[in-house]
Amino acid sequence: MTRIDDLPIRDELRGKSPYGAPQLDVPVRLNTNENPYELPETLVARISERVAEAARHLNRYPDRDAIELRTELAKYLTRTAGHEVGVANVWAANGSNEVLQQLLQTFGGPGRTAIGFEPSYSMHALISRGTGTGWISGPRNADYTIDVDAACAAITEHRPDVVFITSPNNPTGTAVEAETVLALHDAAQRARAKAAGALVVIDEAYGEFSHRPSLLPLIEGRPRLVLSRTMSKAFGAAGLRLGYLAADPAVVDAVQLVRLPYHLSTVTQATALAALEHTDTLLGYVEALKAERDRLVRELRALGCEVTESDANFVQFGRFEDAQAAWQALLERGVLVRDLGVPGMLRVTAGTPAENDAFLDAVRELMKETSA
Repeated sequence: MTRIDDLPIRDELRGKSPYGAPQLDVPVRLNTNENPYELPETLVARISERVAEAARHLNRYPDRDAIELRTELAKYLTRTAGHEVGVANVWAANGSNEVLQQLLQTFGGPGRTAIGFEPSYSMHALISRGTGTGWISGPRNADYTIDVDAACAAITEHRPDVVFITSPNNPTGTAVEAETVLALHDAAQRARAKAAGALVVIDEAYGEFSHRPSLLPLIEGRPRLVLSRTMSKAFGAAGLRLGYLAADPAVVDAVQLVRLPYHLSTVTQATALAALEHTDTLLGYVEALKAERDRLVRELRALGCEVTESDANFVQFGRFEDAQAAWQALLERGVLVRDLGVPGMLRVTAGTPAENDAFLDAVRELMKETSA
């Protein structure tokens, strides 16, 4: 049987594994940071209406610039993130991963490098390799915050073309201070001053769940600073695959050099527009999840777990002598969480109150078993 490595794939892809989480049929699945609440019936009905109208015109290509959708996304950001942006500042694609891919296709590529501060979202490294961009793993502190001095030193040494800052960070849940972002941004511009600077990408996929305000206002006057968002988490629309960015209009113009023709389908645009009409209802679910996230933090600590401060819809907890064994023990109790390779730690998504109760009961049993 032919293996992948028997094919003439690029050298930097050899021996690598595709991104993915186990999808197992268990009673409680809290491993992929999905919003656990189904869309309200009023929104489902509105999606049906919009898609039915769009279906009448599927013989035509979609709006390749997604003007109506980008306009509504700009209004949403302006209202919720504390900084006014317009349609010229916003770009949308099939999930935030495609947004990141387009940015790396435009500003990365062969002979160029990107840096991220790990542990962090593993797709940053995977998409970098997929676009032929060299990957540099930057340092973090023991508490998973970014060591500003060490990070700036790494940027100065490696002079990356693209810098990734994830806030809230996945898998740790830690948020990044605005001052840290500005320090890294300025270091990146100095390091590549002779090459027109570096692109700095704030990945704010979980921004709506944070205790802190969005970092969106930082893009003002900084044409090489980009904020990436998604509708998968806060909007409960993981199956929609809609991501977007906010940046200087020049960045929006630049990514259109690499976008595929008519990349956002008419149906995708119609569904996203329907969801944006129900923003207040969906953000109500976010508030409920934030409360459940904070409850998980409190109760896990009460059980004696080490818990990382979280600004996301998930919680990193441990510290286990054997994280994989702990993961398996929870699975045997009907609860699926995520082992992302952070030594001694696991990650759990905030679910419904009933799902979280089942998870906490499983952890209690595990802690009793390990302390016996």
